[in-house]
Amino acid sequence: MMGEIKAVLLKILEIIGIILASKYRGILLSIIIVISLLIVRRIFTKIIKAYISRKEFKEENITQFMMTWKYIWTAIITIMGIIGLSGSMKAVGISAGFMGMVLGWSLQAPVTGIAAWLMIILKRPFKIGDRVIIAGIIGDVMDVTMTHIILNQVGGTVGGEERSGRAVLIPNAIMFSQVIMNYTLQQDYILDEVPVRITFESDWEEAERILVEAAKKVTSDVIEKTGDQPFIRAELFDAGVLMRLRYKVEPPNRQEISTYIVREIFREFANNSKVEFCYPKSEITYEWKDWRKERTKKA
Repeated sequence: MMGEIKAVLLKILEIIGIILASKYRGILLSIIIVISLLIVRRIFTKIIKAYISRKEFKEENITQFMMTWKYIWTAIITIMGIIGLSGSMKAVGISAGFMGMVLGWSLQAPVTGIAAWLMIILKRPFKIGDRVIIAGIIGDVMDVTMTHIILNQVGGTVGGEERSGRAVLIPNAIMFSQVIMNYTLQQDYILDEVPVRITFESDWEEAERILVEAAKKVTSDVIEKTGDQPFIRAELFDAGVLMRLRYKVEPPNRQEISTYIVREIFREFANNSKVEFCYPKSEITYEWKDWRKERTKKA
């Protein structure tokens, strides 16, 4: 096997020697370069297209990428073919290195953006519809193009986590230097909470029952799917007890669900004398003393 490979290599070197010795070496060298690059492009095009077609977000992205790929290769083949007309292998090597350096420097941002796009479709850190945090911006992924990620911003114009309808375009090029948080990368639900402050005089068991029942009523469909029940985590503070009601919820419905739960809790607390919301207040105690009796005792 090794002998056959060695023989093929020697044959190729012999052909190259004949070409370089020919008076038409420029034309022949240019033809060989063009044919070789065309073969390389064809092989890599099939591999890349087959791979990214299984993972693309949208078909238009694949079409756009393959057109860009084709134009880049056409430019490279044309330039190298023209350089090959010189008939000098040294000139071809130097020109190829210089051209790679120039392209890498001048197209740094676009190339980085395309590389980030490839990373996104191959690694799949998120998909269309996922709620993510990128560069400190919360939003639902609307589209992923070759140059930008388009988010439907969550918050921004309003408090809380509800879609604002404002589109945010994030350049793909920053993906390599940013932390990406995905609310639902491995699960469809996240843990959320409603904090409720009660007084020291309130009935703990009654307050816990009201809070858990409110969450069960509002998130019954999620409980049925996940099997995870709402629960309480509590801590003391200066004026009372902070009870944190925690439950599973779908990220896009987080604000809506918490509102419904708060409404249920408020309604139950209003009709129950055993529990009371804790709020900032002051108590003043007056003690009455008869100053005339005090004076008589001293006398």
